Amino acid sequence: MTDHESPQRQAESMRARRSGPRSRTGGMFWVGLALTFIGMSQAGSAWCQVGGGLPSPGGAGGGIHRILSVDSPPGDIGGARLQRGGAVAGYFQPVSFRGPGETAFALAVDGVFQPPNDSQQSLHAGLLIGAVYRFRVTSIPGFEGEELFPTLEVIDRTYPPHHLAVRYPIPIELDLDDLRDALSGLMVTRVIYLEDRAGALAFDAGPDSPITLDVPAYQDPLHTADTLGRPVAILRIGSVLPPSHESLLPQFFFGYPAWVSIQPEAVEPAPGAPLPEGRSAAPAAP
Repeated sequence: MTDHESPQRQAESMRARRSGPRSRTGGMFWVGLALTFIGMSQAGSAWCQVGGGLPSPGGAGGGIHRILSVDSPPGDIGGARLQRGGAVAGYFQPVSFRGPGETAFALAVDGVFQPPNDSQQSLHAGLLIGAVYRFRVTSIPGFEGEELFPTLEVIDRTYPPHHLAVRYPIPIELDLDDLRDALSGLMVTRVIYLEDRAGALAFDAGPDSPITLDVPAYQDPLHTADTLGRPVAILRIGSVLPPSHESLLPQFFFGYPAWVSIQPEAVEPAPGAPLPEGRSAAPAAP
């Protein structure tokens, strides 16, 4: 895609669950799927998270044979995107991690998780396309003292105007149901995708209002995301714990990929959009 994408979009996701024990191994099992929409702005089309497949190098469309699936090893799908070329190699895609209440997020540097920023309820960072990042989730409401170590695989980038890239990151939304299921031994997968405006689903979602739709467990969330838009990231929330032996840390952290910290920018409400206090935003001065 060469044209700038509108930053006024929402995010949608398909969520998959499978059962599995909480352990120090990398085993993952799945049961159930859901589609979640996460609003990113006051108006416009949407971001999406689903479970579905990437388009083949020859292009997207129905009836194609897909080699990749959501069950592909972490890194395979992002690696396939890099092989297709384009302005993706070496690009740090802005993302934001958000969760319920006081949930805290931390990325690692050389295998050491960085302290969460107490002044922010979300984590903003630039992540490399094709890389897999292990991050830590703590301070989960109702599960204080528990920790989760999900992964995020960035499989494509967005194309907003350059000066708006930080203002409109890919939203990575973890709701309490996701976290509770992972702590109970389930594996939850979300595929975040940028919707196709021509086939946008008619949902009234605000900038911070996730909408979840269940889909049959036999559907691949990556393939579903591909039919509805362009997948950009895969979030896997399981119950795997850090290895006890130091020699296994590089595998646990997928080779310690680089990332950059990003200072979030406030998004101004669109003219005429309702404000939290019930007032309306004044039109911009000419």
